[in-house]
Amino acid sequence: MHVLINIDVPDLPAAEALYTRAFGLSTGRRFGEGGVELLGAQAPIYLLHNTAGSPAATAAQRDYTRHWTPVHLDVVVESLEPALDRAVQAGLVQESPIRETNWGRIVRLADSFGHGWCLLQFVNRGYDEIAT
Repeated sequence: MHVLINIDVPDLPAAEALYTRAFGLSTGRRFGEGGVELLGAQAPIYLLHNTAGSPAATAAQRDYTRHWTPVHLDVVVESLEPALDRAVQAGLVQESPIRETNWGRIVRLADSFGHGWCLLQFVNRGYDEIAT
């Protein structure tokens, strides 16, 4: 299976600038006015321009205020504090303190388009510390 990550955004240039600065991604292909490919992660990330209020799923309309979804993105980093500083300087908002666990460290963030992100720093054996 090959996974593609698609993120709806209302402002394509702003989203491209945010994610490239925050996560060190680079711009790949452009798809007219409607999309841009970001490279540098294990899977390509496609930013898709969709205006607020446009049809989403079933009767729902797109809303770019902060929202919860059961699907979110975790970005694994070597060192949490420098990555967090970079993300905040780029425009993401820190939503939680850094939490220490036996598998690593985690902090929750939100972007200006309402999407949630987490930065993870694995320690010891990472998730193998809690795997059964």
